[in-house]
Amino acid sequence: MMTKTRLLWTGLLLALLSVGAAHAALPSSVGGKPVTSLAPLVEAATPAVVNIRVTTVRRGPFGRSGEVGGAGSGVIVDAQNGYILTNHHVVGEADEIHVTLEDGRELLAELVGSDAGTDIAVIKVEGDDLTEMPVGDSNDVRVGDFVIAIGNPYGLSHTVTSGIVSALGRTNIIREGYEDFIQTDASINPGNSGGALVNMNGELIGINSVIISRSGGNVGIGFAVPTEIASSIMGQIVDFGEIRRGLLGVNIQSIDPEAAKTLDTDIQGGALVTRVFPESAAEKAGLQVGDIIVGVNDKQVTSAAELRNSIGLLRSGDNVGIRYMRDNKTRTTTAELGRAEDQLLAGDSIHPGLAGASFAPASTSSDNGVEVTAVAEGSPAAQRGLRSGDVITAVNRVLVRNLRDLAAIAEDNRILFLLVRRGDRSLMLQIR
Repeated sequence: MMTKTRLLWTGLLLALLSVGAAHAALPSSVGGKPVTSLAPLVEAATPAVVNIRVTTVRRGPFGRSGEVGGAGSGVIVDAQNGYILTNHHVVGEADEIHVTLEDGRELLAELVGSDAGTDIAVIKVEGDDLTEMPVGDSNDVRVGDFVIAIGNPYGLSHTVTSGIVSALGRTNIIREGYEDFIQTDASINPGNSGGALVNMNGELIGINSVIISRSGGNVGIGFAVPTEIASSIMGQIVDFGEIRRGLLGVNIQSIDPEAAKTLDTDIQGGALVTRVFPESAAEKAGLQVGDIIVGVNDKQVTSAAELRNSIGLLRSGDNVGIRYMRDNKTRTTTAELGRAEDQLLAGDSIHPGLAGASFAPASTSSDNGVEVTAVAEGSPAAQRGLRSGDVITAVNRVLVRNLRDLAAIAEDNRILFLLVRRGDRSLMLQIR
């Protein structure tokens, strides 16, 4: 795609180092039965994979300035209701979405909802005799499992490639994303985005999302969003019409062996709580600054990134078990997750000039205003002078009492004048 989002993805892919591709051979047997061809599996799975063509209207300062097109893939997972899973970066900014089925029919699709954090989107079509793909349990996937990828690389409709699962639980692939990728060496190329990663039972186990490549083509390192995540995001989109991402309500940093020694603790990894937000799930669950979170439900937490992923992939309202260390003793508690949109706001979701900053309610519940909780180095927010710890009390001379006020004002104005409290002084920052 030639949209801004696509260009960002392309830039990410081109910036990463390439390695030689290696592809797995066909297994000699599956489930104890000799395998001479994957054709029966492919014939059953392929009708559920669709080609997606999008049109996005460019809008300049004086209105509409042209159109750009893009392409990708999708997977029908609910034939009765016409729901199709695909990638956010394929359809998230589209003004018009067309879906082409394997039998050649072309249908107009509507965007039901989209989530940039997991790169998952749901679109819907109206049509008869749709074929859905059964959704498998990605938790059962093992490294070494044989898989096939089905999609539309370079516009070549319904292309099938094979490989193995190369690794599980891959993170740090997408900046600021919520990640738990399946890595595969099945060939994935531009146009495969949103297509199916399928196991030997013909079940969907992942939505192909991103590759690592210097050239932009396949080198044997591709990543798919597991169905555990994709199904959860789809459920929220269909049930609520939006993403209701869970939030614990803490600031954290990773613990390494050196930091553990300084803190006189024996653990080798975890997430150190450096702040607990008022009225948050963490405060209600009894967590305190200085606690070291080492587990969420049945999963071990070894870093701040792992905790962020674990919580961010759950729904608001979910009850989660938290295992943590305090005074070198392991303790447990249960937290009912709050809603991220109510307690934490990402700057890039409300205004380009605030990208790289995150915001939360002011430190004490009696304070009006919104606190800047983090600012990424070199980001637009940092370049415009925002600092972690700043408290925004007004925007464009309108009082800001909470996150919703900030989002509403920022959304409607290209230029923002922020009244900021920094320590014992106030200053005005201009954001474009």
